[in-house]
Amino acid sequence: MKTAIIGGGLAGLTCAWYLQQAGAAYDLFEADARPGGNLLSLNLPEGYLLEAGPNSLQLSPELAELFDELGLADQVQDTAAVGQRRYVLRGGRYRELPGSPPALLRSGFFSLRAKWRLLRELLTPAARPNPDETVAEFFTRRFGPEIVDYAVSPFVAGIYAGDPAQLLLRHTFPQLAALEQQHGSVLRGLIKSGTGTGRRRVVTLRNGVQALTDALAARLAHCHPGAPVSGLARAADGTYTLRAAGAEQGPYTHLVLALPAYAAAPLLAGLFQRAGAALAAVRYPAMAVVYSAYDRAAVAHPLRGFGALHPKAEGAYAAGSLWTSSLYPGRVPAGQVLFTTFVGGAQHEAAAAQPEAAQLAAVHAELARYYGISGGPRWQGRHFWPRSIPQFDAALGPARAAVEALRADNIVAVANWQAGVGVPDIVRHARGTARALAAGA
Repeated sequence: MKTAIIGGGLAGLTCAWYLQQAGAAYDLFEADARPGGNLLSLNLPEGYLLEAGPNSLQLSPELAELFDELGLADQVQDTAAVGQRRYVLRGGRYRELPGSPPALLRSGFFSLRAKWRLLRELLTPAARPNPDETVAEFFTRRFGPEIVDYAVSPFVAGIYAGDPAQLLLRHTFPQLAALEQQHGSVLRGLIKSGTGTGRRRVVTLRNGVQALTDALAARLAHCHPGAPVSGLARAADGTYTLRAAGAEQGPYTHLVLALPAYAAAPLLAGLFQRAGAALAAVRYPAMAVVYSAYDRAAVAHPLRGFGALHPKAEGAYAAGSLWTSSLYPGRVPAGQVLFTTFVGGAQHEAAAAQPEAAQLAAVHAELARYYGISGGPRWQGRHFWPRSIPQFDAALGPARAAVEALRADNIVAVANWQAGVGVPDIVRHARGTARALAAGA
């Protein structure tokens, strides 16, 4: 058995690492000269350490084990304690979002009507399962529109760059659908199961999250960066050959797709037309990550929290900002604060399409308004993702099903559109896939 892994982001690198650990033969091909994909840390000479992709990581058991295996455990940096506090824009000002249903009932964040709907959910019977139900439909049905507008919608924008009216519940929060069916109430199910009663550690790496993919790439014996795969062929015996970096590679008995769906689609289209068409339909909205640094004395807001999200109902320009300098020390020059602001996603597509200069100006104006900032930024910058996060909407199911059918042809997928968008999800899925391949499953 010999496996070709196409794509050298976190999923492909992790899969290759565990194949290597098992003594299985593989080659990993990555189009870019820098492996790592969306884990991208920017260490600027001006003294700023920026994240263009994930800014923090939930420390799952699988991720902690991987850090240990790579010798990164001493680089793990916990998020500052203030990171437990999350804010949401409501009525033109930032208000702390309650962290649990009891806290929600005690706070003034939601109206009495919304609190009553929350309590009433305990007595609302389960509906018949609906595989096409969106996140917005589910939460509106169970908890009411105010919870959707001011809790669900900004959360979904922050995690998925998505719109709850488009994302399907079964792809994004299948555990909530299961709780409703098992217990008749989501809240009752959460209470009985203990789900959500404890939070995982939220961490980063001292030199940026890209240190994870850098460490993986450095330890792989058969990682080929700067080698885009431009063609795929299959022999009569079922083995595959690839055209990568201008040469034929192979044969390979197994293929692992560690690519975005839009990049995997044309490779599959020649041999597996249905799968190629299904993957091409997966949507990736554009997203700009805007960095704005200010003198601390110029910012009136205390910035004691993780950051603030902007519900679409508030009509804000950006989806929200992380208060990066409040979370991790040493990311900015002394005496400054740093905002990492997200512009675009499925709920803010018009803003994502604007030129860089317009985005920087609009973000500064919005930050100045909501945070009481006097004067201009000490520094601003931007990283633009023309295609950011795959949308777990109605197009995802057919894409996953089409690729699942290719298991019979010794093709599997480990990319985030298959595994989930979180780093722990990707590591867990890639590790499991590699171990199954190595065992001949």
